[in-house]
Amino acid sequence: MSDSINTLDELLNDPMVRLVMERDRVQPAELRMLLERARGRTAEDASADQPVVPPAHVVARTCLQQWLLG
Repeated sequence: MSDSINTLDELLNDPMVRLVMERDRVQPAELRMLLERARGRTAEDASADQPVVPPAHVVARTCLQQWLLG
């Protein structure tokens, strides 16, 4: 990966990132939509009854069994 990735497009087009995303079955369009939704949230939205994306370490811990068995 380059030392100077400045945009989401550059990140999503990086060959190493693409390989990891493919391995994890993550679609670039879905990730982009998720990030755009997260960017658009306000403090008021955060307190509303809307799903919240957990931190990466929580996702990893939760999905560890699926990754090992899948």
